[in-house]
Amino acid sequence: MSETPPNTLQYRFDGPEDAPVLILGPSLGTTWHMWDRQVPELTKQWRVFRFDLPGHGGAPAYPAGSVAELTGRLLATLDALGVQRFGYAGCALGGAVGIELALRHPERLASLVLVAASPRFGTADEFRQRGVVVRTNGLDPIARTAPDRWFTGGFAAAQPAITEWAVQMVRTTDPGCYIAACEALAAFDVRAELGRVGVPTMVLVGSDDQVTGPAEARTLVAGIPDARLAVVPGASHLVPVEQPAAVTDLLVHHFSTAWQQPFDTGQTALPAALAAPAPVPAAPPQPAPVAEIAPAAVAVQPAGRPDRYDTGLKIRREVLGDAHVDRVLAQADEFSADFQELVTRYAWGEIWDRPGLDRRTRSCITLTALTAGGHLEELASHTRAALRNGLTPGEIREVLLQAAVYCGVPAANSAFRVAQQVIREETTPAE
Repeated sequence: MSETPPNTLQYRFDGPEDAPVLILGPSLGTTWHMWDRQVPELTKQWRVFRFDLPGHGGAPAYPAGSVAELTGRLLATLDALGVQRFGYAGCALGGAVGIELALRHPERLASLVLVAASPRFGTADEFRQRGVVVRTNGLDPIARTAPDRWFTGGFAAAQPAITEWAVQMVRTTDPGCYIAACEALAAFDVRAELGRVGVPTMVLVGSDDQVTGPAEARTLVAGIPDARLAVVPGASHLVPVEQPAAVTDLLVHHFSTAWQQPFDTGQTALPAALAAPAPVPAAPPQPAPVAEIAPAAVAVQPAGRPDRYDTGLKIRREVLGDAHVDRVLAQADEFSADFQELVTRYAWGEIWDRPGLDRRTRSCITLTALTAGGHLEELASHTRAALRNGLTPGEIREVLLQAAVYCGVPAANSAFRVAQQVIREETTPAE
């Protein structure tokens, strides 16, 4: 296979060249082989297209830090192949790509299946924490625990070859691409937009999935108009691997009966057996009421300058974590609320958002300044932030050694004690 360009994805086709295209998207840490057991049956009716995430399955390691970027690379790959309209089934992160397609590119999508998916995967803090663990320890701790997350205990015990396959699949993933995918999941949240999904959708989940289980599936079904729910008994997160026959039957039934006819796009009509009458288009979304706009927030800004509060809050959460920011803001009262707004708007919305330095460099500077000032509580928070921003424990050690020379040994001694405790807490893999 020739080298994959940075803006496309590694892929493979199976099935008749003249059949409608059906895309199968993988989950984080897996490869297109997670769908191997579905392909023989699906290729009787469809030309099946599978892809690997960046750095997975030997794919070139070009990290993609958002679901939108992954979706853009998928569409660029399909554009280069002349594929305009398709059905799509995706698992977990692959499911997030499917939701993104339905929301931003509905004209490309004929029908959708979301497997082990969610409109928001856990919390941003959980995935950024996972990125810190991988950056510090590599992928081995994540790989060793993958079977516990992906399969029921009985299946894992009865299928040692598949269990080992799962471990090796994660272990051979590029760490940088895995961390970037964690960042993509941390930022993904479409709960408020589900009502705009307008393609026929089935939500499929294993009954014993402890990662994105039936509760998350029901959230999707409740939010997506006319979505159907399929719960597969005796299966966990990688339900296509654990219960392949049941998943295959569900996919065949859904895509055979809920495949929308293309609108006037110049494409050849689908075979009658795969087509269904197009549903009545949903009413276009109504604009937000004017009352939702907060004129007071704009009025206090100098003329010609945008309000930086929302930008600052976003960056503050990304760097310090949702839990920390929520706790600090919840503790603010009438006396301190204005100060927290000032910090959010100017420290985070102005300084941390400036393009002149990247976040890693700003973390180095901040750690040095806090060491010099003896601000140990803030130093703990910003040690966590430095790990999130990509500094390794060794690099933080070098920053504090440099600070010892210029800020004094006693100050650095206290800083080392605080940083050591934080690093131990943040980089120890969960059992």
